[in-house]
Amino acid sequence: MFEARMVRGYVLKKILDAIKDLVNEASWDCSASGMSLQAMDTSHVSLVAVQLKADGFDRYRCDRNLTLGMNLTNLAQIIKSAGNDDIITIKASDEADKITLIFEPKKDSETWEYELKLMNLDSEYLGIPDTSYSVKITFPATKFQRICRDLAGVGDAMTIACTKDGVRFSSKGDLGSGSVKLSQTASADKPEEAVIIKIEEPIVLTFAIKYLNHFAKATPLASQVTLSLSKDVPLVVEYLINGDDEEEIGYIRYYLAPKLEEGDE
Repeated sequence: MFEARMVRGYVLKKILDAIKDLVNEASWDCSASGMSLQAMDTSHVSLVAVQLKADGFDRYRCDRNLTLGMNLTNLAQIIKSAGNDDIITIKASDEADKITLIFEPKKDSETWEYELKLMNLDSEYLGIPDTSYSVKITFPATKFQRICRDLAGVGDAMTIACTKDGVRFSSKGDLGSGSVKLSQTASADKPEEAVIIKIEEPIVLTFAIKYLNHFAKATPLASQVTLSLSKDVPLVVEYLINGDDEEEIGYIRYYLAPKLEEGDE
């Protein structure tokens, strides 16, 4: 028997909004410790990883490990019908060929129930190696979202240049070029507005803006985002998901390989 009940059902809605345009089909791996998902996007350029701890649910039961393969677009369509204040419960039997979704509006006595057919997906769990990154930038998620959106109007690639003076995001295209520079700022009063830059060595890497804009759809889930960069390894864009008590209950991480410069092998 599997059952996961979340009073803050809007968290599940926002997670699906953040990944459904990148990944059409994926498997949720359910265990006693929580739910996790890992999948390549449809073009096999980026990777998304999601984790929700069992502690993040108001009631969580998983009698044995389960893999729930599903069409995320269909799941998002069903969960979209839940209100932002609804309590959402996901249920499945041990030999399930479908999951049951229950929506309970907090102020009403009604209960909505849906069933979604499960799929047998050939999914290989990719081992992501621990990497020491040359640069880590933590800053407001809304700022990253704006940078991606605005520079996408200039070109289709974004260069991230990190030096001891700060971090510059830039793009250039047929109409010209644009850039924005971030410098380290700390705010004791509003830590969610802080910009924290840790640089072990200068680095310049370029990425496809289209994917960064997809990643930025996770902005409603977190006040801050962390970018981790090193030469010759994928960029990691991480959003930590917090509960009502501000304790971390999970994360969304996106991985994107840098674009090769002309002349690179």
